[in-house]
Amino acid sequence: MLEKYCPTVEVLAEADGYRKGVEEIRKHNPDVIFLDIQMPDGSGFRLLEEFEVINFEIIFTTAFDQFAIKAIKYSALDYLLKPIIPQDLMDAIQRVEKKKAENIRRKNLEQIPEGLRQQEERSQKIVLSTAEMIHVISVDDIIRCESDNYYTYFHFVDGRKLLVSKTLKENEELLSQHNFIRPHKSHLINIKFIKSYIRQDGGYILMNDGTQIPVSRRKKDKIMEIIFNL
Repeated sequence: MLEKYCPTVEVLAEADGYRKGVEEIRKHNPDVIFLDIQMPDGSGFRLLEEFEVINFEIIFTTAFDQFAIKAIKYSALDYLLKPIIPQDLMDAIQRVEKKKAENIRRKNLEQIPEGLRQQEERSQKIVLSTAEMIHVISVDDIIRCESDNYYTYFHFVDGRKLLVSKTLKENEELLSQHNFIRPHKSHLINIKFIKSYIRQDGGYILMNDGTQIPVSRRKKDKIMEIIFNL
């Protein structure tokens, strides 16, 4: 069934009992094992008790459903009842592959050098100049930007407002890589703070701070696509 329905799976070994199973697992260090519960020389649970650390996924394959609760104790990824349904098998393998990919991603993140971590943190900040001072701003603190002719008002999560001597278009170029969108010629918003889309009155976006942001007709389809993909 694995060969037919799950071609990405490579079978490393087979075992007809728990002793042989323990031997093969230690020899091959598999990503996943398909484990029966009742075997000639012991149970599948006895096999698992031979390992102080279980660093492989477990998919039980058995004709008995009364062991499902006990299987959960061993953090089994899945519990397939015989006769095994092909779709159930394919779904189980997809879960294995997804979990493996998540583990690889987590390890990669843990191995990022501290210098790159700091660089990533810096990339989440922008510099804004006003007549009084230069501000270093975290983009996550910006709810929205509003045009005022050749100036732009920045609105922040704490209620502050900052007037910057740059056009909204210039600030759009600065913030577009930080998940900001421009639904209207006068507004630039952080999609993180979108609360809902109201269909009435031609359609507008309701932000977390209660602000109603109009959506231009020519941008409506694109904005709706972005909202549905949040």
